[in-house]
Amino acid sequence: MVSVPQRRKAVRHLMSLYRVSERRACSLTRLSRTACRYKPRSEPQEALRQRIVEIARTRIRYGYKRIHVMLQREGIHVNKKRVHRLYCLEGLQLRPKRPRRNVSGAHRKRDYIPSTRRNEAWAMDFVADQLATGSKFRILTIVDTFTRECLAADIGVRLRSENVVATLTRLCRERGSPKRIHCDNGSEFSGQITDLWAYTNQVTLAFSRPGKPTDNAYIESLNGSFRDECLNCHWFESLADARLKIEAWRDDYNKSRPHRALNNLPPLQFVASIKN
Repeated sequence: MVSVPQRRKAVRHLMSLYRVSERRACSLTRLSRTACRYKPRSEPQEALRQRIVEIARTRIRYGYKRIHVMLQREGIHVNKKRVHRLYCLEGLQLRPKRPRRNVSGAHRKRDYIPSTRRNEAWAMDFVADQLATGSKFRILTIVDTFTRECLAADIGVRLRSENVVATLTRLCRERGSPKRIHCDNGSEFSGQITDLWAYTNQVTLAFSRPGKPTDNAYIESLNGSFRDECLNCHWFESLADARLKIEAWRDDYNKSRPHRALNNLPPLQFVASIKN
């Protein structure tokens, strides 16, 4: 369907190129003459449109909802529908990141207890990527399932159980031990070294069912955003370069990025609000 502004352009094109009357041009484009002569009385939105484009270029995987949140933080209070309209007019629409599953998660049976406070439950998993030279590396990501904080994104060419235990020990020293940690059945998580660490620190390792990554949905959601907003947007020249860029993304994720599950607050601001 052709919009009214596009039909107005078509009318002006017909009148200038073929020298037809306004009545004839409106009849051909099926546009009323009143709509053709209409002039909007609203204030120009150039400054707002420019700011939306600037945010979208800086944060290329942000949709109009997160851009609306960022505008509100800057003191620009506009309707979400206006932001969506201007966002579409600038051609900034994003393609869907991942296809949705056809099977509803409500029909799955799982032994899962939602966390009710900070540091009660963590979730961890690995993400793989490669450098510009083609060398592969892995990232161990850990998230707090209540506050959605990205606690760690440690990088290494080969990450094994020893590296997992070292990262968990460091986090427990900084934050205290959680009651349980959700993870898959990989050898790095189900091996004797990790099991011994969990027993010593009185932490329960809650393993996902084989072939059911949605049992560990929090870390899968984090890894999806991590790949979409960081790994797919950067070109890593070395491990040091990757470590620098990934840590910058983690810092922005915790301090600035709006999170819909937290009422569009970043994780650290949500933590501050529940403390108060």
